[in-house]
Amino acid sequence: MLTERLRYGGHGVSPAEKRSWARSLPVLAQDLADAGLADVEVLVEYQLPLTSRRVDAVLAGVDPRTGDDSYLVVELKQWSFAAAYEDSDTLVAVEQASGPRLHPGVQVQDYCHYLNDFLGVLGRDQKLLRGAAYLHNAVDRDVTDLFDRPATEQSRIFTGQRRGQWLDHLRSRFAPASGAGPADRFLTSTVRPSRHLLAYAAAELKERSHFTLLDEQHVAYELVMHAIERARTANHKRAVVVAGGPGSGKSVIALAVLGELARRDRPVLHATGSRSFTLTLRRYAGRGSTRVQSLFKYFNSFMNAEPNDIEVLICDEAHRVRETSVNRYTPKARRDVARPQLEELISVARVPVFLLDEHQVVKPGEMGNVEVISAHARKLGVEVDVVSLHDQFRCGGSEAYEEWALDLLGLDGGEPTVWAGDGRFDVRIAESPEEMEAHLADRQAVAGTARMSAGYCWPWSDPRPDGTLVPDVTIGGWARPWNVKSERSVGSAPGSAFWATDPNGFGQVGCVYTAQGFEYDWSGVIIGPDLVARDGQLVTRRDESKDPAFRSRKSLSDEEADRLIRNTYKVLLTRGMRGTVLFATDPETQEYLRNLVRVRRQPEVVFDGEAG
Repeated sequence: MLTERLRYGGHGVSPAEKRSWARSLPVLAQDLADAGLADVEVLVEYQLPLTSRRVDAVLAGVDPRTGDDSYLVVELKQWSFAAAYEDSDTLVAVEQASGPRLHPGVQVQDYCHYLNDFLGVLGRDQKLLRGAAYLHNAVDRDVTDLFDRPATEQSRIFTGQRRGQWLDHLRSRFAPASGAGPADRFLTSTVRPSRHLLAYAAAELKERSHFTLLDEQHVAYELVMHAIERARTANHKRAVVVAGGPGSGKSVIALAVLGELARRDRPVLHATGSRSFTLTLRRYAGRGSTRVQSLFKYFNSFMNAEPNDIEVLICDEAHRVRETSVNRYTPKARRDVARPQLEELISVARVPVFLLDEHQVVKPGEMGNVEVISAHARKLGVEVDVVSLHDQFRCGGSEAYEEWALDLLGLDGGEPTVWAGDGRFDVRIAESPEEMEAHLADRQAVAGTARMSAGYCWPWSDPRPDGTLVPDVTIGGWARPWNVKSERSVGSAPGSAFWATDPNGFGQVGCVYTAQGFEYDWSGVIIGPDLVARDGQLVTRRDESKDPAFRSRKSLSDEEADRLIRNTYKVLLTRGMRGTVLFATDPETQEYLRNLVRVRRQPEVVFDGEAG
């Protein structure tokens, strides 16, 4: 029976998803049977490579005309009513659903583009893969707005009323032959690594989007663009807050919005609170163009700006927003009349956009979170749209690893669990820093990028008079320098802003301030004595921190220090795209980690091409 041939690819699915399967999969199975295609393979809840996003179904079979492998991405919708969301052709309002949803044709087209970008078996041949959304509970008149958007071979829409056309479409894509071979080739395909955010930023701004936004990412992008258009036509301010974990696509959305508005010659700026991130964006995204470089600012750049000076301000890494923009160089006259930094950022733009991760607040005085930003905006009479991103695009797309890291650090109320592997992300314990470094060097030599980082538990010296770095991070007989303090290179070591992106960054130990906002394929994390295991749980010891910001208990309470230390390691633990290696300097903590990571050898994801 066909339903017994379905290959289930989803792991850890929710009860709601299982109920959805029960309602939609039998319909799809019966349609295939009635079309005479019972031998077509159905890959259910297929997980897109390097993400946590799952596709409802991928049909695998043989093309009836050419005999080649043939694939059809199918998005199953149980909707019975849907209409355009405020005249948008990409967002739709669905009955009994809160908030807008992505047009199903756009959704399935995004999946197709993404798979063509990443699966070697497709060879970038657009003809092998097609897409369709199937609204099997709907009749045309109740979803008529969906047909206003022109369909493509990767975004066709069928309703229950068009079941005959749907069956004909299936027959046009598949012969009545076994799909086992094509399915096997699809499932075992090599994977091209994720395109590096910065390497393509210049083209993103100057030409067209190189990044496929998926589902929530695309909704967030469309909501931001929608808010911008509404504010423009109604002469009305509006704020957008986009919240998501590491690797959920916040910076990709930021660059996509920036690029689109820049191409339209609309007044837009990008700002962060991170010197490393901003300087790196200027170097890579603004390469060869002072105009593009000028788009990248800092949060404290708007102290003297007039209200609504610019149309859109994209505040990336907004968890780093501070109480005020003043610093030790700010003149007293200006210091005395300083406004809250959030007020400056909200005031300066007709549409301020904030993208943040609340678990990345790592420095005293940082206050960016959804609640604070939303409350401040409403206090100023500004409407707020909040978009949450749940998908995971870092850490091999492993939601399980991110949850494991959160539970390990006690950041979301969960208890530490044993990591037994999920086949998507490599986690291992090194028995020494030498072993960690050797493993990372081996990984980097094969393909990709690797970096070591650590908690701020060692002194940080200035370079020696002869221009060499001091190996401050000393563990037994092993010693390495921190990344360069200043923006100037020291010997072959890059300036601090480029430690994560310059190949010569390997060999220095990065801190949270240089790692935050970046990613690399393989990550080594040294857990210092500021986070130790005692009596079966991790506890923080602020006195072991060498960060000057932790010295005063008057300005920073022990409770605040505890949260910042845990958030610091959360950032460091989630920089890797393909794997993380851990080593703890404290013997009891090292044994604690050994007991929580029991996978000694894990299968590694196979990649072709160069890592991004």
